[in-house]
Amino acid sequence: MTDMDSVLKATFLGTGTSQGVPVIACSCRVCTSTDLKDNRTRTSIMFEKAGRVLVIDSGPDFRAQMLREKVTKLDALIFTHEHKDHIAGMDDIRAFNYVSGNPTEVYASDRVEQALKREFSYIFNNDSYPGIPKLNLNHIGNKLFKAAEFDILPIEVLHLNLPVFGFRIEDFTYITDANFISEKEKEKIRGSKVLVLNALRKEQHISHFNLQEALDLIKDLKPEKAFLTHISHQLGKHEEVELILPENVHCAYDGLQVKMDF
Repeated sequence: MTDMDSVLKATFLGTGTSQGVPVIACSCRVCTSTDLKDNRTRTSIMFEKAGRVLVIDSGPDFRAQMLREKVTKLDALIFTHEHKDHIAGMDDIRAFNYVSGNPTEVYASDRVEQALKREFSYIFNNDSYPGIPKLNLNHIGNKLFKAAEFDILPIEVLHLNLPVFGFRIEDFTYITDANFISEKEKEKIRGSKVLVLNALRKEQHISHFNLQEALDLIKDLKPEKAFLTHISHQLGKHEEVELILPENVHCAYDGLQVKMDF
C-alpha cells in the first residue's frame, strides 16, 4: 500500500438542490450557463480509502454519477434522510451486485428504513424476482458506527422539523439539508479540517441554510477548508459566487475531488 492509498479522498458526485441545475423549463442566466460548474446533479458524495468505497445518498442521478466517475465497486451506501432526491436511485446498486456477486451494505435510520421499504417495496416483499437489488439493511442511530471499515460519526441536524444525519469521517464532516444544528452536535464537528455544508441560496429559506447562515456557521466552527453544496440556481453563477467567498470557502461542484493530504 502506498501513502496515497491511505489518504481519504472525497468526490462530490452531485452538488445541486432537489431540482438540480439547470432546472426544467428555466431560462435564467444560471440554468443557461455554459460553465459546466453550473450544472449540478442531486446532492451526493463518495469517499475512498485503501480500496474501500462508500457513498452517501443515492438520488435520482445516481446511475449517471457512477458512470461519470467510472465507479466499479461500492462497499457501502449511507443515507442522510428519506427525501426522494436522496434515495430515489437506490435501485441501481444492483449493477454492483452483478459485479461483486454480493449484496450491498446499506445504512439507514428508522425513518429512512421505513421510506426505503415503502418506495422500494419490491426489494423487501420476500419475492425473489430476478434482477432486484440485493442489500443488507443496517440500522444506524446517533452514535459512532463502522461501514466499509470507515469509522463514521453521525451528526444530527434539523431540516425544518425533519431529523437529518450529517456524517464525520476522520477530519471530514459532511452536512446537507440542514437549517439548524444544536450546540451539542456542533461539538462533534469542531476540529474538522474540511466541512461541507448546504447553502441553498442568498435569501432566507424555511429548511436550508442560506449563504450567510452557512458562512456564519463556518466562521464559528473554524475548519481549515469549507465547501458549499446543495446549491440552487438562485445562489448565482459558480464563478461569481466564488468571488465573494472567504479565502478558505469554496462552492463545491460535480466531480470535485478533495484529498485529505494536508
